[in-house]
Amino acid sequence: MEDAILQGIGYAIPALVTGAVAYFVMTGLRNQDTNEKKMDLLAQKKKESLPVRLQAYERMLLFCERINPIKMLLRVKPVGDASEDYLQLLLASIDQEFQHNMVQQLYISDECWNVILASKAAVINKLKQVSNTSNSASDFRENVFLEYSKKAPSTDTAIAFLKNEVKKII
Repeated sequence: MEDAILQGIGYAIPALVTGAVAYFVMTGLRNQDTNEKKMDLLAQKKKESLPVRLQAYERMLLFCERINPIKMLLRVKPVGDASEDYLQLLLASIDQEFQHNMVQQLYISDECWNVILASKAAVINKLKQVSNTSNSASDFRENVFLEYSKKAPSTDTAIAFLKNEVKKII
């Protein structure tokens, strides 16, 4: 009887070891298959979102170009002679452009969004400073042209940052 029990244990141990090995192999294969499927889905998601992200960067670059003070002065003409009225018109134009593109922050990096916000704030602050020292709208325009002939606008920095971000994505 003891021989039969020992013989049964002798058969059971290899079977249990073989079963355990098969279980761990099958579990590993299943996990590997699941991970591959997740990676494929992630790659597909990135592939589908890339055009949307690139479009967001394009729109933010266009925003920076449109709030570039020199280009904005050429595009937005004064309606009166008061520099304060012209300043308000320019600020409204910047705000309108910003509101139109604000949703793009979903698709660009936080750092890039902060650079764009800083650029926008710098343009607004510079326009306000120049407006305070100007007597008329035409004087204001001349002073802005003079100010930005000395140094590049902050929008150029934001544009360079946007281009670097896109290079990282592509």
